[in-house]
Amino acid sequence: MLKKVYIAASSQHVGKTTSTLGLVAAFRNRGIDVGYCKPVGQEVQEIGGQLADKDAHLFAKVMGFALASEIHSPVILSKGVTTAFLDDPGAYDFADRICRASEVLQAKHELVIYEGTGHPGVGTVVGLSNADVAKLLGAPVILIVEGGVGNTIDRAALCQAKFIEKGVPVLGVIVNKVFPEKMDKVRHYVGNKFAEMGLPLLGILPYEKIMSYPIMLTIMNAVQGRVVANEGSLDNWMEDFLSGSLVDTEKLLHSRNLLLIVSPKRIFSAIQKIQETALVHGIEGTPLSGIIVTGDGLHEIPVKDYSRVHSYFEEHRLPVMATPFDPLGAVIKISKIEVKINPRTPWKAERAVELIGKHVDLDAILRYGE
Repeated sequence: MLKKVYIAASSQHVGKTTSTLGLVAAFRNRGIDVGYCKPVGQEVQEIGGQLADKDAHLFAKVMGFALASEIHSPVILSKGVTTAFLDDPGAYDFADRICRASEVLQAKHELVIYEGTGHPGVGTVVGLSNADVAKLLGAPVILIVEGGVGNTIDRAALCQAKFIEKGVPVLGVIVNKVFPEKMDKVRHYVGNKFAEMGLPLLGILPYEKIMSYPIMLTIMNAVQGRVVANEGSLDNWMEDFLSGSLVDTEKLLHSRNLLLIVSPKRIFSAIQKIQETALVHGIEGTPLSGIIVTGDGLHEIPVKDYSRVHSYFEEHRLPVMATPFDPLGAVIKISKIEVKINPRTPWKAERAVELIGKHVDLDAILRYGE
């Protein structure tokens, strides 16, 4: 059985962490003792006194292991580290740290999954590209590539070349975020081309919009907001916008989890229209998942002055946030959010596990090298 595998990606934001999480869970569901490591990280977080890459913190919480940064996140290329390395490479023992972590994990677990960082070349500046690290670990690579045909094949070829250069075998490719209606087409053309390239196609994962929905906490940070009401509901997610200046009745009737973006002067009239629409059409609950009140950041939202509005917030436990941006500015900021899986989005983790289990050839992965 496979003892170790390195998960790489063709670029950022293609679903590498989500796919890694799905693979870890899928193998654990088969009774395999799986370990996890992020050999090289870029985004450090401190939680409970542990400094580690954010993905290591995520996996520790989801997988339920006690995080040890030197084992699960041995190298972090945070701000200033790369230039310091270039000034004095001998002062850093990055490769040794990774090898020590690997020895501990391989002795403890049946299978260890190592998660890469960014595209295959990330880390080259310190001699730790994804290809370098995979070679150091002696681990074959599973490559995650975003769905399509031409671009998918081109990016896979570019990545393959980097691993070939280092003598690292690519176990196979998982194509992610493919529109369901195009899965057969992608499987035919991409699968045939990958076969010519010597790249086994391990699976094709369908694009699911729910995986791209941001939660209110992420939105609040994006718009530099502050919570005015119901801070405990910041895990609510947003599926679409609703303008407070012209409340769209059709959207109210056919959508859910809407984020209302409204000025202080219009908040009462907007909520009133939502309530009236619900009453006329027999809508239960609320179509809203949160509210952003726009302005210059200095105003006080007139919640206390409008008891009807305040009671609506409390009845539905709606998080209300204020932002210094105007409505257009807020929408632009939110539209630029790159949604990442995190501990506050358990439904995404659950869905990732389901998708991997259904669409990826897990047996082919486990049999590698036999």
